[in-house]
Amino acid sequence: MMRYFPQIKAALFVACLLPLLHLGWGAWNDTLGANPIEYLTRALGTWTLKMLLVTLAITPLRRLTGWGWLVRLRRMLGLYAFFYGSLHLSCYLWLDQFFDWSEIGHDIVKRPFIPAGMTAFALMVPLAATSNHAAIRRLGGARWQRLHRLVYLTGMLAVLHYVWMVKQDVTLPVVYGAILLVLLGFRVVGWLGRLRRMPAAPGRKIIPIALRP
Repeated sequence: MMRYFPQIKAALFVACLLPLLHLGWGAWNDTLGANPIEYLTRALGTWTLKMLLVTLAITPLRRLTGWGWLVRLRRMLGLYAFFYGSLHLSCYLWLDQFFDWSEIGHDIVKRPFIPAGMTAFALMVPLAATSNHAAIRRLGGARWQRLHRLVYLTGMLAVLHYVWMVKQDVTLPVVYGAILLVLLGFRVVGWLGRLRRMPAAPGRKIIPIALRP
């Protein structure tokens, strides 16, 4: 499989751009509905959450399939999640609010889903900034892993943002929340399994093994 890895990575790179191309085509041809700005903003937010979930699915898939090469796709998928999140926030600040900071401040106070989403995006910033080998060497593997566990909180805040934003049919947010719960549950089960297998030295407490992104 590794001999085809460059082709797989290139194909995945293009596939991750397809949602944006589809939205751009819809905006160009005026097919995004009666409120295209709202449609565009929500669609970009949904794709941010999808990319986050796919990124979190890499570790379970690697463990279930034994395909170690999947880990080499995780950074690209995580950066795509940040990319779509940046576009989602930009649409809100620029196209929706026209950088009217007083109105944005009023929105933050009035609508709880907005600060939840902004906090989720803020947590993604250090993850994106340290998603390179130089950052791993600079921080050290252990500190880098601890920092990147923020992705779990990011995912939870993103789901909460979606649930609070939707006023009537919460089916999709609940589905995404259930997927996130399964992905996090897989990590908890794996951590508990490793904890049980760890031999306990006499008179010493077992130190839990760090969860991985």
